[in-house]
Amino acid sequence: MSKSKLLVLVAVALLVGGFIFFGPRHYLSLEFIQSQLGTISTYRQENPLKAVIIYSAIYISATAASIPGALVLTLLGGAIFGFFIGTAVVVVSATIGATIAFLLSRYLFDDLVRDKMGEKLINIRENFRKEGAMYLFSMRLVPVFPFFAINLLMGLTSIKTSTYAAASLVGMLPGTMAFINAGTQLSKLQSLKGLLSPTIIASFLLLAVFPYIARFLLRQLRAKSSFNGGGLS
Repeated sequence: MSKSKLLVLVAVALLVGGFIFFGPRHYLSLEFIQSQLGTISTYRQENPLKAVIIYSAIYISATAASIPGALVLTLLGGAIFGFFIGTAVVVVSATIGATIAFLLSRYLFDDLVRDKMGEKLINIRENFRKEGAMYLFSMRLVPVFPFFAINLLMGLTSIKTSTYAAASLVGMLPGTMAFINAGTQLSKLQSLKGLLSPTIIASFLLLAVFPYIARFLLRQLRAKSSFNGGGLS
């Protein structure tokens, strides 16, 4: 690993280590956010633009460094900005943070993974070159897949950065809208468990599978059309 990569890796490790050791994770807990909601909302009313900038900077930093807490931050976005503005701010911030994490992963670990996996990685990357956007879109739709894990693993594939950002933004939108809507009632939430109930997860799974079903049916229709056309000629 080159010296520049080592320095970046150390910087990220220190950031994550500081988060774990010094306990700022406490500030991304549901209980703390709820206790400070009044103060945060008042600041947002008095400083609307600053509130957006500060919130977005925190969201992007936490996401880029793969620090847990995105769900609570998303709920907070709904609570202080409302549904429409909250959705726009969160999905853009999440996409920027995720893309930074993706690029960091590619920059830091690409050579290492390529040396370890060899030809296997070539096959995987070829598959992602063809279907990567669809895979990523499906994973983004289902909140079961860890957000940070998707960012890091996708950095090791051959998917283009622009494709990654676009598929992430569109794929995260339904889940973001659902959690932002829940966040508008943040003060009344008792826990985060109900937000990921089996029914909700099943709904997101159906959304994720739908593009594959649609593509399969489209291929079958095309094949049938070609067969009928060939028989008539």
